[in-house]
Amino acid sequence: MLIKKLIKYLLLFCCSINTLYANSHTIDLNYQIDGKDFSSYLVKPNKDAKGIIFIIHDWNGLDNYEKSRAEMLSEEGYLSVALDLFGIDAKLDGFEDYRRETSFLYKNRNEFRKRIKSGLIEARKILGDLKNQFIIGYCFGGAAVLETARSGEEMTGFVSFHGGLKTPEGQDYSETSGSILILHGSVDPVSGMDDVKNLVKELNDFEIQHEVHIYGGVRHSFTIKGSRDYSENAEKKSWDALLSYLKEKSKL
Repeated sequence: MLIKKLIKYLLLFCCSINTLYANSHTIDLNYQIDGKDFSSYLVKPNKDAKGIIFIIHDWNGLDNYEKSRAEMLSEEGYLSVALDLFGIDAKLDGFEDYRRETSFLYKNRNEFRKRIKSGLIEARKILGDLKNQFIIGYCFGGAAVLETARSGEEMTGFVSFHGGLKTPEGQDYSETSGSILILHGSVDPVSGMDDVKNLVKELNDFEIQHEVHIYGGVRHSFTIKGSRDYSENAEKKSWDALLSYLKEKSKL
């Protein structure tokens, strides 16, 4: 009798999960890391997923920009998860706040990796472990993507949009598992062409498959509308490059 009741409850639970997925296009995924609250934004496509794409936000935290990118990628057929690396209680009212949050993680690389890994784990609990998994990021998020690549996290691919490209002392790409796509402006004042050259040398040294797309005369945050660095042409080309890369690397 007890076993029958347990089976009944399990069936009801499974039905509830299926109903959640059938009726919800977006999900706020709440979780904790060492008692600190985080919330990622998950978007599922309206058809069988081609894979999972994780998105790491710019230095001003997870907002509608990354959420809109997640929705765009869901329309391309991917389960998309915009990760939160700062926490829902982080004060993010201006540049000083952005610098505080990003500097903390840059100076505490173990914590940086823990927050990325925890977000991936929590999402995979819901989504499963699909074979095509990519991680992309913008500005600070681009640097976080390369941090993820150096950590040895298994991914099909890593994509940086106008991200920080320098490798911290003591790190390298010896454990990187997937290919890397760099989308960058030729006059980016944050991470210039010397950084691009040094990164390419590192990737060659460790025989990491990679592509680098350089947009001439383009500065830093070229995908962010409203930014002084925004370039409609470079934004379109970089998005098309991403979609082409995803199609090529996906194992269908």
